[in-house]
Amino acid sequence: MNLDRNLLAEMLQDSLPLDGGLFVVDLAVSDSIRPKVTVTLDGEQGLGIDECAQVSRRLARRVEEHYGDELSYTLEVTSPGADQPLTNPRQYTRHVGRTLSLKLTNGTDKTAVLEAVEAEGLQVAETIKDKHKTKTLPAAYLPFADIAEARVVISFK
Repeated sequence: MNLDRNLLAEMLQDSLPLDGGLFVVDLAVSDSIRPKVTVTLDGEQGLGIDECAQVSRRLARRVEEHYGDELSYTLEVTSPGADQPLTNPRQYTRHVGRTLSLKLTNGTDKTAVLEAVEAEGLQVAETIKDKHKTKTLPAAYLPFADIAEARVVISFK
């Protein structure tokens, strides 16, 4: 039996807490004999293992109610890792003040400090290397549409 991704997406939305603190980053369903459903969630304040477990139990209950308990599948509910790109505009909010590595749709790469998140884009202060010094330019607006990929730069300082 194949799992309907659209139906799973609806079930997943119904499984999230009502306070709106969590949101779906990705929902993937493998096409195999024993399908694997992988849900990636995030929250504006982060996401803990307890929230993942709660959503997992709620979603599993809904899947069993609809498909029956004979269905054989694997369910994984997780948060994006630190090395994963930011894919949802809501993910940027908790990274204000951090440095981002940005790949733009025009093919250029930028390293910038995230200053603010707006409805349609970001305010970023680009960091450039000038000879042997690092210089930060004044904040500039960057629309989400111009961002091909954004990752948080992990610093161990």
